Amino acid sequence: MTSAPTVTRAPRLPSLTGLRWVAALLVFGFHAGTMGIVAEPHLKPLIDKAFSLGLSGVEFFFILSGFVLVWSYRDGERAWTFLRRRFAKIYPNHVVTFVAAVAIAAWFADPIVPWAAIANFFLVQAWIPLGGYFYSVNNVSWSLSCELAFYLCLPLVVPWLRRARTGVLRTVLVAAPLLILALWPGQQLVPEEQRWWFTQIFPVTRSLEFWMGVAAAELMRRNRWRGPNLAVATGVFVTTWVVAALWIPAEFWAALLAVAYLLVIAAAADADVRGRPTPWRSRAMVWLGEVSFAFYLVHVLVMVTVLRLTGHWGTGLPGWRGPLAVLGFLVVTLALAAALHRWVEVPMMRLLGPSRRARAASRVPAPVPAVPAPRGPAEDAATPAADGGATSVDGRAEGIEYAGRRRPD
Repeated sequence: MTSAPTVTRAPRLPSLTGLRWVAALLVFGFHAGTMGIVAEPHLKPLIDKAFSLGLSGVEFFFILSGFVLVWSYRDGERAWTFLRRRFAKIYPNHVVTFVAAVAIAAWFADPIVPWAAIANFFLVQAWIPLGGYFYSVNNVSWSLSCELAFYLCLPLVVPWLRRARTGVLRTVLVAAPLLILALWPGQQLVPEEQRWWFTQIFPVTRSLEFWMGVAAAELMRRNRWRGPNLAVATGVFVTTWVVAALWIPAEFWAALLAVAYLLVIAAAADADVRGRPTPWRSRAMVWLGEVSFAFYLVHVLVMVTVLRLTGHWGTGLPGWRGPLAVLGFLVVTLALAAALHRWVEVPMMRLLGPSRRARAASRVPAPVPAVPAPRGPAEDAATPAADGGATSVDGRAEGIEYAGRRRPD
């Protein structure tokens, strides 16, 4: 029996790092709208409509995370080495923002449920179907709880994934959006007070998006991905966003946007692999993507704290001051995110992540590639530069090296 294709070196995907910033902006816009920062009657409806689907930026992150982690996963790598690298990526930023959120709560004399704080600190809060738990402390960290669950599962799934038939992977891509759509009628089986948690927070249901990215990445590794180019995929996304926001009921949004996001992610990755130009891999966009994880973790803390200190929490700012405040929040959050990335995220990844020697010891010898190896940076360049992100700023796409023949579909 012939073996599935093996990738000996994954090319960099800088466009996916740039796209992370777009997803982070969607979430930022959604929260700016739901906090009612813009109180001007003529502007507020426009902002609400423009960012009504912004919460789906987290869906984008989950799909992208699955795609990049499988794309860059080192065959033969020990599970502990993989988990240590992911832990070093997400946990230091989480601890810093956790401490900041606790300090802010103490300043305002807000009560903190001790068990909820403990669950949040150890990133298990998304498994607890109580509002005071999964949205506790720094409320956006619920998504890290989901990501941690995905990380724990992935090393167990990869050996099967590498052997899976192409048809099975394509079935996953079709079945996952249908299951996401089925969550809306399925939530009727859950007590009413837990339905939001079941559809929006529960790691098992949110993993459907992650597995879509996993399946698509494996198909692309095998050169079996069949999807539109980046221009067409972007057009599909924009059209889906506009049509969904204006005319389609909310229960269809998650499934439709999951498909649109997957097409954009795969098309951008394909463009990087083939060396085609994209608007997402400029130095500025890749840097923004690299700080997007820190940006996501601090943006709600910044907006809520300032609004409460200035007395505008729940009332917003009238006239031109509302949009100006949103712009100010964007700049301040970006500056804090850059500092968090520079002074916490990067050094802690170096300190806590596995050493080069440990990474080399965890890998099995790579098979002889079927084509000459292209000249390029070291294999470590394939390591995600952001949680679910892709590459360093100066990365260039290289060819994929395949060894062995494809398993018959």
